[in-house]
Amino acid sequence: MVTVRHHTFLDKICLGFDQALKALTHDIQTTGSPYPAESAGEADLSAAESALSAGLMRVNHTGEVCAQALYHGQALVTRHAPLQAQLQAAALEEGDHLYWCKRRLDELQSYTSYLNPLWYAGSFCIGAVAGVVGDDWSLGFVVETEKQVINHLEGHLKRLPVNDVRSAAILKQMEQDEAHHRDEAKAAGARELPPPIKVLMRMMSKVMVKTVYYV
Repeated sequence: MVTVRHHTFLDKICLGFDQALKALTHDIQTTGSPYPAESAGEADLSAAESALSAGLMRVNHTGEVCAQALYHGQALVTRHAPLQAQLQAAALEEGDHLYWCKRRLDELQSYTSYLNPLWYAGSFCIGAVAGVVGDDWSLGFVVETEKQVINHLEGHLKRLPVNDVRSAAILKQMEQDEAHHRDEAKAAGARELPPPIKVLMRMMSKVMVKTVYYV
């Protein structure tokens, strides 16, 4: 006979702390999906091109840190078991993206943002607040977040050095996955966020992009 354990709120807090540590120390849990850049050859990038690619991938890495935190915060507070499972599954898939971006930064001999703990904490709080307000609003945040992430990825694909096919392969796969998460959230009953909230999210995103690119 299999015993199913029902996690207490304290259990969830401990799990959330463990997830945060893993996300911020590069010990992230993943689905094991193959590295999109595995079969792409490494281009001979100039110093300027390498710095550009590294800056963009650093921004994308922090974006995935924020996505992890958002999903973890939402999953912590929701009382709807199927939604919690969906959010945790999405966070696991975002873990693939986090790993891919970190691996690419290593290949470019660059670093992840020193500000990631701050961005994780802020995004976690946003996710938890959204989840407390209601599951439909929580899913609305997922939809809008994924929309904005997809816009960033499209912009980064245009800005990447044309011969950096490894970074491009990663971003293209991430774009497909983010669209899937957006569509899943819509199908689960996401509510459209008010325009002022969307504007505020875009403003916060711009601050993150401008700081993380360098720091």
